[in-house]
Amino acid sequence: MTINIETAIIHAIVAQNDGKLACRLRPQPLKDSQALTHTIEELHRIYTAKPGKGYGFFGLPESETDTAAEVNTDFKEALAAYRQNQLGFVEFSSKAGELLQNELAKYDFAQGGFLLLSSYSHLADDYLFVALLSAKQSLTVNDDMELRQNDHLDLANLQLAARVNLSEWDADPQSRKYISFVKGRAGRKVADFFLDFMGCSEGLNVKAQNKSLMVAVEDCVAATELDKEERQQVREVLFDYCSDKVDQGSSVKLPELSEQLAQAGLDSFYDFTNAGEYGLEDEFDGDKATLRQLKKFAGSGGGVSISFDASHLGERVVYNTIHDTLTIKGVPPNLKDQLLRRLKGGD
Repeated sequence: MTINIETAIIHAIVAQNDGKLACRLRPQPLKDSQALTHTIEELHRIYTAKPGKGYGFFGLPESETDTAAEVNTDFKEALAAYRQNQLGFVEFSSKAGELLQNELAKYDFAQGGFLLLSSYSHLADDYLFVALLSAKQSLTVNDDMELRQNDHLDLANLQLAARVNLSEWDADPQSRKYISFVKGRAGRKVADFFLDFMGCSEGLNVKAQNKSLMVAVEDCVAATELDKEERQQVREVLFDYCSDKVDQGSSVKLPELSEQLAQAGLDSFYDFTNAGEYGLEDEFDGDKATLRQLKKFAGSGGGVSISFDASHLGERVVYNTIHDTLTIKGVPPNLKDQLLRRLKGGD
C-alpha cells in the first residue's frame, strides 16, 4: 500500500471519578514503527472501504437560514496554522483533543475513547485522518497457559472517523467535499458531535448524486434509438464502472464514465448531464446499494416482498400500470413447491 506517514499521535479522553471527561494529552508524536505503519494502513483500508460515507466542508450548510448561527472554526484555524508551520503537530492535535473533550461534555452518552490523528499521503493527495477509537477486550493465553484478558483498539468497528483531503482543500477552498466522514447506521445524527467539534457541515450527498446519475442515464437512454438489449448494456457498463471505482477506493469521474458509455453506444452523456438540471458533480463516490437498482428491482410492503433481475422486466415479469399488477411468468421452482404444498392442504 502506497501510504507515506508524516506523523501520528493518540490522545485519551477518559471519564473521571466525578463523571466528567478529561483529556490526557500525549506530549510527542507516536514513534515510527512497524506497529504504527500497520495501524495507519489498516485504518486507511477500512475507512476507504466504508460504504455510504458523507462529504462536507468547514463551515455552515447552505440550507442554514439563521443568520445568527455560528460554526466552530477552532479546528479549522488550528489545522490551517499547522499547515502554515505556525503550530507543531503536537500543539495542533492537543487543541483538537481539547475541542473534542468540550464537545463530548455536552452529551450524556459520552464515554470518551482514543483520539487518533495522522497526517499522511496516499498516491497524489495529502490527508489528515481523525478518528475516535474505542478499546475492545479480548482473551489470550500467556506462557503459563493461563487465560489473560487484554484491551486492544477496535479498528474494525470504525464508526467515528473523518478524513480531510488537504490537497483538495488547498487547491479549491470553495469545494463542498474535501472532508469525508463515516455516516452512522441511523444517518448523520449518530456522528453529529464528531463533526461539530471539527466545524464540518455536509455538503455533498453521495446517495443523491448516485440517484441523479441513474436518472440522467435513463433520460439520456430514452432520448436515443437504442434497442432494449443495447439499453441494458449501457446500464451494465454504468454499474460495472461505478462498482470497480468503489472496489478501488476511487471516485466516479463523469468525463471518464461518459467515455465508457460512448463505447456502449450512449454518446455525449457528459454534455447531456451538463445541459440538464441533474446537479451532478464532475467527481463523486459511487454507492453500490443505490446503483444496484440498475440490475435488480426490489420492494416490500403489506407482507409482500418481491425482487427480480431488471432484464426480466417486460418478458418474464410484466407490469400493468393501469391495474397496478405484476404478472410473473415461470414461478421459481422452490416457490412453486411451497405453493403447491399449501394448496394441497386446502388453503
